[in-house]
Amino acid sequence: MTEATAATAVGPIRAALVVALVTVGSLFLLVGTIGLLRLPNVYNRMHATTKATTLGAASVALAGFVYYGPGGDGLMSLVTVVFLFLTAPTGAHMISRAAQRMGIPFIEGASWPGETGSTPDEPADD
Repeated sequence: MTEATAATAVGPIRAALVVALVTVGSLFLLVGTIGLLRLPNVYNRMHATTKATTLGAASVALAGFVYYGPGGDGLMSLVTVVFLFLTAPTGAHMISRAAQRMGIPFIEGASWPGETGSTPDEPADD
């Protein structure tokens, strides 16, 4: 099946769903990129990139699944989504622990659980 034939074989509802998933995925990827460029420290940047880009890449991969169907390439899209959701949180955790062990501080008054410093339950000193 040629590329032109494959494009016409996709119904209008499936095509609209593919466009919607790619659009949503692109917006998440854009937000993650802006967060990476604009946020002040490694912890905030890590949060922006892992959360937004995982959802963005998963949306684009799901668009591939919707377009190609459950066989061959579509199955690979689902494997990609599962891989993203298993590895991105693990990578984020490793980055945050490495940054903490290197002594990179949190922003004003935040601390790791169990360390001395301000906690959410204590009132702020004014």
